[in-house]
Amino acid sequence: MNLYQILRMAHSGWRYIVFAMLVIAFLSALINWIGKKPFSATSKKINLFTLISMHIQILIGLVLYFLSPLVEAGIRYWKMEHIGLMIVAAVMVTIGNARSKKGNDDNRHRSAALYFGLALIVVIMAIYTMTMVDPSRTFFGTTK
Repeated sequence: MNLYQILRMAHSGWRYIVFAMLVIAFLSALINWIGKKPFSATSKKINLFTLISMHIQILIGLVLYFLSPLVEAGIRYWKMEHIGLMIVAAVMVTIGNARSKKGNDDNRHRSAALYFGLALIVVIMAIYTMTMVDPSRTFFGTTK
């Protein structure tokens, strides 16, 4: 097993953590925003862990991008759309985390819910696109 295969497995497995953290962060921020709850240390930790998990995933993905042996024209999705959409999602998470540190409690939860929700939509869009490009993969990235 070489470095590329190890990183690919890590990237593939870590996606579940990122997806779960995005869902948790979005729902937590939404519930706290609607419930007009104060911005707590728990909210801050959830946002931070979401940010960290997303950035780890992006770093592994960027290393894979440059190590990838895939150069054929048929893999345009992996070389263009996938990386582009994931970077947009990471930027949304970063902005959401940064904006949730400022303002009053209502604005903090609203910012987190908005940006984490947008990131979640982008990630789901990328997953859906992957299933269209490679019909052998399911929504959760496994092969059929």
